[in-house]
Order: sequence, then structure tokens, then C-alpha cells
Amino acid sequence: MDLLKDNIPKLVRKIALPASIGTLFQTLYNVVDAFFAGKISPEALSALSKSFPIYFIIIGTCIGVTVAGTSLIGNSIGESNNEKTLNYFTHTIFYGIIISIFITYIGLNYADDIFNIMVTSPEVQSLGLQYTNVIFSGSIIFILVVCFNSLLHAEGDTKTYRNLLILSFFLNILLNPIFIFGFLFIPAMGVQGIGVATIISQFISLIIIFVKILSNNRVKQLSVNYFKPKFIYFKNLFFQSMPITISISASSFAFTVILVYVGISGEYAVAGYGAGERFVHVMLLPVLGLNTAIVSIIAQNFGAKNYERIKEAYFTSLKYGISIMIVSGVIVYLLADSIIGIFSNNTEVIISGKDYLKIQTFAFPAYTIFFMCNGFFIGLKKAEYAMASNLIRNFALPVLVYYIAVYLTVSLNTFFWFWCISNIIYSSLLLIFVLYFLKIKLNKSSAIVQP
Repeated sequence: MDLLKDNIPKLVRKIALPASIGTLFQTLYNVVDAFFAGKISPEALSALSKSFPIYFIIIGTCIGVTVAGTSLIGNSIGESNNEKTLNYFTHTIFYGIIISIFITYIGLNYADDIFNIMVTSPEVQSLGLQYTNVIFSGSIIFILVVCFNSLLHAEGDTKTYRNLLILSFFLNILLNPIFIFGFLFIPAMGVQGIGVATIISQFISLIIIFVKILSNNRVKQLSVNYFKPKFIYFKNLFFQSMPITISISASSFAFTVILVYVGISGEYAVAGYGAGERFVHVMLLPVLGLNTAIVSIIAQNFGAKNYERIKEAYFTSLKYGISIMIVSGVIVYLLADSIIGIFSNNTEVIISGKDYLKIQTFAFPAYTIFFMCNGFFIGLKKAEYAMASNLIRNFALPVLVYYIAVYLTVSLNTFFWFWCISNIIYSSLLLIFVLYFLKIKLNKSSAIVQP
């Protein structure tokens, strides 16, 4: 496909659909983990829910690295600069390895402190650490997969990663019960087994994508010179990825703040909220696919200075996303009880989860606006704008909502409504800012420092 010339609506659908399908299986991957945790005990489900903000450090790092690589490589392709394209690819891999070392250290040494912040019972904390210690020990595997994938995404190939995510999903279904409950010579590992199954499936994905990359025509042009570290490429990758990593990781802060308030109602309420939040992620999959599409399309067209195509890509994705999320919201609202019942038959868990799900459906269109606006700025290499947007939404908003709720001593459902309404208001303001940017500043946007 030609991201610089092909019909925009067709391009959006062509890129977003496989990306959404891939993300669907990635999210269902986490849903499967929650399902099996619920089969162990409500406490295990609560442990996995409270592990999510910690695990999200890896997710945020992966997103930051892949978005930076995709944007910078895509922009270089748009400029028809093969040397920059290959240098950004090799330096993305180096950068990913370096950052994974820091992530592993942070996860293994500070996860315990994060569990303490969420006021976790000793049993749940012990179960949570069994999971996070395994996950962080293998963080380099997660990050290398997205490093290799950044080149494929920049070229518009979202199918390869989609296929890997589908494969990982089915591997997870197979491996989870084996390592959780034991099989033949494999001992029962409980919650720790969920982490082991994840690492094994990710390692298989790494091998497959590495083989795929070796057959890429651009990669075949690599020489020793491209593997010599050059500061300017590391600098651009850092300043493009770190704002995204920080801002995405900030969502784990938002999740933690919400968990602290939900935790007042007990571990079962936490388990219900955690199950509900994972399903919200499933509903956001089309939006995340559209986000992938506009980053790829906008990055190349910004490099080629095709400003009208940038505008068309943004509004097309926004229209598709809002329409899909309105329909999804109606379906989830009507089926909320049954959805949470998949994860647990505990009454307290079901009540907490279904109340949260029903309330969040009203914010689904707002989430679309939020992600499309971030994708727009990332494609323009304005990662600092996306970082500011994420920090406001994932740091300032939850703190504000939390303290208002504490001050007014509101019920759990009222707290959920506060969070929903705050997202709607913020996304509306963000949309207004993007419309202003499109009208006044788009063709004046300055690029990052060029190598």
C-alpha cells in the first residue's frame, strides 16, 4: 500500500482492521489471564488486578518504543531517506535493550512498594509479586518484539504483528492451565504460572518476528556502519519515546488512584473493578487500531508535507471511532452483568464490575477523541503534546477526582460517575485544541532535529 497516495478511508480501514484484530487478541490475552486467575480464587483475581498498574510499566515502555520507532522510521520513509530509515531501525533495537534493563530493575525492586500504596492484604500482595517478578524478569523479550515490529508498522504492515498476537493468545490459552494447575512433570505454579505462560508465548513471538525481519528488503541492506552507535539517533528516539512512555505509564498511576478508592470497599470490589476495566480495554480495540492507522499515515504524509491528507486521515479515523464506540457502549451496557459473570460467580465481584462497566459506557466516545488526538500529535512528531495530554488525563484528573470523592465521602458508584464525567469534559477540550492546531499551526509545525 502507498500511504502517500492511496485513498485515505481505504488506508485507514486497511491498516486499522488488522491492527484492531491483533490488539483484540492482545487484550483477550489479558482477559484470559484474568479468567484463569478467577478460577484460582477471588484473591488471585484481585492480585492480578492490582498487578496491572505495575505491569503497565512494561506496556508503556513498549508503546513508547514502538511509537517512536514507527514515527521516526515512517517519517524517514516519507522523505525517501534510506540511510535514516535503517539507522533509526538499528538504534531502536539498541535503545530497546538499554531501556529494558532499567525497566527490569525498577519492576523487581519497587513492585512491593506499589502494592503497599494500594493497601493490599498480605495474601493478595504475595500472589501479585509471584506474577510481577516473572513478568519483569522477561521484560527484554516484550520490548525486542516491538522494536522489530516498528519497521513493519512504519511500512504499513500491521498484519505480521496481528498474526503474532493471535498466536500468542492461543498459546496463552494452552499454557495457562498447564503452568497454573500443573501437568505431567510440570508442577502447579498458581498465579506465578500465569507469568511463566506469558513469557514463553512472548519468546516464541520474538523468534518468529526476528525471522520475518531478516527477510525484509530494507534490512537486507544493513551494513556494519548502521550498527555503530550515533548519538543523534538515540537522542531523537529518547525525546520521541520518553514522553509517550511517561504519559502511557501515567495511566497506571490513574489505575492505581482508582484502585486505592475502590480498595476501601474491599478486595472483592477491586476484583470486580479489575475485571470490568479489562473488558473496557477490549471495547477500546477498534480505537487503538485506528490510532495505529493515523500514526502511520500521518507520519509519512507529514514527512512528504501532504497536510490535506493529514487532516483527512484524522477526521476519517475520528468519525469511524466515535460511531463504533457508541454502538459498543449500548451493547456493553445491556450485557454488563453477564460479562463480569464470566470472571467470577462471587456476588460482590459481579456487582462492583457491572456497575463500573455500565457507567464507563457513557465515556466510550470521549476515549475515542482522546486516543485520536494523541495519535495525531505522535504522527506529527509532537510527542510532547501527547505527553502533556496523557499526564493531564492520567495524573491530574484522577488526583482531582479522588480528592473530591474523599472530601465528599461519596459512594463507589458516584466515584465512578465522577471519573466518567471528567473524561468527557477533558476529551471535549482536547478536541477543541486539535481543531485549533489543524486550522492555525499544522503547516507551521517544526520537525525534530535532523541527523
